[in-house]
Amino acid sequence: MLASCLALALSLALAACTGTPGPPAPATGTASRGTPPETAVVVPPLSTAPAPSASSAPVPAVQERLDLQLSIPWAAVFLPDGTAIISERDTALLKAVREGKATTLGKIPGVVPAGEGGLLGLALSPHFATDHLLYTYLTAQEDNRVIRLTVKANGDGSLALGQPQVVFSGIPKATTHNGGRIRFGPDGLLYVGTGDAQRRGQPQDPNALGGKILRLTPDGSPAPGNPFGNATYSLGHRNVQGLAWDDAGRLWASEFGPDVDDELNLIVPGANYGWPLVTGAPHRAEFQDAKVVWPSTSDSSPSGLEIAGGVAYLGALRGQRLWTVPLNGTEAGTPVAYFTGGYGRIRDVIRTPQGGLWLLTNNENPDFVLVLRPFQ
Repeated sequence: MLASCLALALSLALAACTGTPGPPAPATGTASRGTPPETAVVVPPLSTAPAPSASSAPVPAVQERLDLQLSIPWAAVFLPDGTAIISERDTALLKAVREGKATTLGKIPGVVPAGEGGLLGLALSPHFATDHLLYTYLTAQEDNRVIRLTVKANGDGSLALGQPQVVFSGIPKATTHNGGRIRFGPDGLLYVGTGDAQRRGQPQDPNALGGKILRLTPDGSPAPGNPFGNATYSLGHRNVQGLAWDDAGRLWASEFGPDVDDELNLIVPGANYGWPLVTGAPHRAEFQDAKVVWPSTSDSSPSGLEIAGGVAYLGALRGQRLWTVPLNGTEAGTPVAYFTGGYGRIRDVIRTPQGGLWLLTNNENPDFVLVLRPFQ
């Protein structure tokens, strides 16, 4: 059985590399597990996938394109007044966007861009109206870390940045696999997606910070109730770059595979997602299976993740498309792809105050924001 599964995975990966472009949205297959019963949606290569069946999920539609002359934007958040703040990875700049125009807020000190490292994820304090705190994940000289700083309005309505304060440090850094997505959960705690930083011994070590999802208090302490009594919330990750919660408060995460098996995971506290021992959905009792597996990373390489109306929206880098995945409780349905190859690499997906989505392109020279219409 193991040999046949490996052969199937290899054949899927080879088909993805040699096939010709197919329909923009694939259908899926399923794989069963013994105890407990569980399924994983395995997305076949586009070259072999038939046209998708009808879906009740809303169809993403482009409303406008904002040409803001951005340079490798990585994340965005919306302030209560509707102003968007965008991080630029290599310039270490924060940009503010109002009424379709971007201005520079300032440069974050201490950022050391290298490869995939730099100024990465952003998260707005749940109490921003009173504390005015913006959190960001960045690559410094020594490590990857989380800092926070205030964002306040001046008398003329412009925004001013306060002095940065280190919240959490010591996350391993490298030119690749830096993780970087941060987000506050419904519980008011800060979740941090880290990468293995090419240190393959770290993801399986609950006391190491690489290859994890961390859960912290707003001040950077390990959150009470964490499964290992430290900052670790889940382990066995390779490179987490998307975090989002569904309507029931369940945490989902998108994750890069190596050259196979990109993943959409439902995160269970204390669960082990297998890296570097396994990828995808190996159906082994000691590891948590991914809910969706893309055997070919050329079809996905998922980064930013948003969930709205029971649908997960994933931005694909190598895949250059927006994946939509309907969610049904703890299970995932048939993924459907949109905009394949039309707008380049998509780094982040952000829900707008109007109920639509922003898509941040990446490495398009210059990059832009694609605004999707609000969902009905």
